[in-house]
Amino acid sequence: MFTIDLVISMDDQWMYTSNWLCGEVHQYNISDPHNPILTGKIKIGGLGQHVYLLNNKLTGGPQMLQLSLDGKRLYVTNSLISVWDDQFYPDVKDKGSYMLKIICDSVNGGMKLDESFFVDFGTVEKGPYRAHEIRYPGGDCTSDIWRAKNIEI
Repeated sequence: MFTIDLVISMDDQWMYTSNWLCGEVHQYNISDPHNPILTGKIKIGGLGQHVYLLNNKLTGGPQMLQLSLDGKRLYVTNSLISVWDDQFYPDVKDKGSYMLKIICDSVNGGMKLDESFFVDFGTVEKGPYRAHEIRYPGGDCTSDIWRAKNIEI
């Protein structure tokens, strides 16, 4: 396992990890942090893998993760560091990267790839581009911008 990124839900019940080389995203129930339970796994690219979405080969592996505040949508990009991308996934250099959306069951656990959502940064004008960090305008689970406006700090 080569975990690159992880994110924990706002209610501290779920943890998501990305494995860039093997091409997997994992979901764990961490309601008991001493006994995490694997509740979901999705294959998204990875070395030697042939995974497709909307007729696009998913080159590279899942890298940065961003979870919506309600814990129901997990966004994934596939560019890590350009020199590593070039070494392990040379197609990312030539074709650009992508962003995917995973639908998360934040009650019972489990995940599924949203098969209608694919942002191709290789087709953007003046591209191809490599996508790395993702941020929500209204806040997300990895930043402090979600705080209520009326709270004094």
